[in-house]
Amino acid sequence: MAVLKLYGISVATSTQRVATVLHELKIPFELIEVPYEDGELKTQEYLRFQPFGQVPYIDDDGFILYETRAICRYIAAKFPESGLIPTGSRENALFEQAASVELTNFDPSASQAGVQLYWKRIGLPYNETIVPGQLEILDKILDSYEVILSKQPYVGGNTLSLADLFHLPYAAYVTLGGSDIMTATHRPNVARWHNELTSRPSWLAYEGGVKTTMKFL
Repeated sequence: MAVLKLYGISVATSTQRVATVLHELKIPFELIEVPYEDGELKTQEYLRFQPFGQVPYIDDDGFILYETRAICRYIAAKFPESGLIPTGSRENALFEQAASVELTNFDPSASQAGVQLYWKRIGLPYNETIVPGQLEILDKILDSYEVILSKQPYVGGNTLSLADLFHLPYAAYVTLGGSDIMTATHRPNVARWHNELTSRPSWLAYEGGVKTTMKFL
């Protein structure tokens, strides 16, 4: 069987998210680094496979798929025994609820703040005016997360799912960028959950950038 190919930019957050799920499931993959500085993302050849000129997309033995969360769902669906997508009707509904919360509530502010903070950390130009307002929004959202996580260990229930992993890498970037909002002592359950996610080998393997992975420890 052909090795799955992941077309992306090694340090792009979306590429990291897909690679983290691949690592969780111990699926070998080859990273095909897409050069972005020379306009490769907008070439007709690239747009044949990703019509929006974004990263990443995968080629799984000829099956082409783009959009990060769709890719992650596809990968996890191939391995239902992993439990990353619950199969019971109620369990799946709670998973989808949590995944929707991540996309519509957490991601908008965490992504904007996280990227700017991370760029600052590594010495790239960043927009410091964006961060305070987005962290203020995120702070209120995390109060709701604390309520949820005080009742259960993970956002979708009692077991780890894609809904949790979707929060990476922006949850990590906010912290790596110097904010303690994800680990604040007045939200102990958010801190517990965040620390577990960011200490998983699947995230740590690609925290500094995704690389081709054929074997797993």
